[in-house]
Amino acid sequence: MCRMAAIKSQTPVAPVFMLRMMQAMQEGHDNSGFAMVMQDLGGAFEDFKQFPLLSMACTSLGLERTEELLDSLGFTPKFDYQPDVVYSSSLNFRRMEHYIFRNYRYPLAYVNRPASEQMKLLADTQLKIRALLSPDDQGYVYSFWPDVLTLKEIGDPRDIGTYFQLWNEKHWLQARIISAQCRQNTNYQIVRYAAHPFFLEGYTLMGNGENTFYQKNKEFQQRLHPGYLGFESDTQCFLYTLHYVAEQLHWPLKYFKHVITPLTFEEMGQRPDAAVLQRIRQSCQHLEINGPNTVVFVLPDGRMGVVADAKKLRPLVIGRQNGMVVAASEVCGLNMVIPDRNHEHDIYPGERETLIITDKLEIQRWQQ
Repeated sequence: MCRMAAIKSQTPVAPVFMLRMMQAMQEGHDNSGFAMVMQDLGGAFEDFKQFPLLSMACTSLGLERTEELLDSLGFTPKFDYQPDVVYSSSLNFRRMEHYIFRNYRYPLAYVNRPASEQMKLLADTQLKIRALLSPDDQGYVYSFWPDVLTLKEIGDPRDIGTYFQLWNEKHWLQARIISAQCRQNTNYQIVRYAAHPFFLEGYTLMGNGENTFYQKNKEFQQRLHPGYLGFESDTQCFLYTLHYVAEQLHWPLKYFKHVITPLTFEEMGQRPDAAVLQRIRQSCQHLEINGPNTVVFVLPDGRMGVVADAKKLRPLVIGRQNGMVVAASEVCGLNMVIPDRNHEHDIYPGERETLIITDKLEIQRWQQ
């Protein structure tokens, strides 16, 4: 089992809230890892939002290779955040030599280019870094994108938090959006890339559950985009489908739910948009998923979303208080962060809903 948590806040918050929620939900995970994606950054990165931020863990050789590549492409360092760490041999996690959280200036040739060309450059560069590091396991690059920071680790979340001093409420790392999950991917080989959440070109996604259509999804998606790779976890398929629907097909977000868990043909036939829904099901049948799942995602514009499948065997609850919306796999997770909220207003996503949390922290509930 996995446990996940997410916060969307009007003011920047520290990762300690995620650790507290994970600690409260500890009975539901196995202490094998901790990962988080932070977006709309505050703290140390507040003044560098427009500059691409590289998040990676690597060896000294991996760092040397990466710096040589970025230099050859014309990227120059802007701001380098060095995490304050507390090292002890008693800490239970697989520490890497270097953790890089560094802002870069765009190459001069790209400074005045359209945003679409800048974003393509960043996506292509991240793939090049991954290709440099992967063959001999010299490191892991998680994101190279403006205003996004990613950390993934294998080991006990409490010890990972201790090493990076994340238990500090006034930590230099802060964000208005944080997605986190507590458990490495124990269904397959344990590698850092397999840890949720996953990030691709402004889209973040994590899930709790199983996708028994993983192989079908994978075989179809591998042909669609160079960034659809790895497939270290079946939940990556959800991210790639979300990206494909919204970013490549440019369909309205409401159709994401219709792609992954379509209505029955009988239900479609009773709808005025039946013809559209039937075409979607026929053309995207390889992107359908099966199995108990709850998915939390963040869009490039900062909206957060939640979808759940029909089996409803993977819980999630959403609460709101004091300028923040909090989602967690269990109520005890919410209680650690916003204990005095009005519990009667808690939301449990339905099987045919897409929930969207806006920048104004309004919670929209779209019926499929």
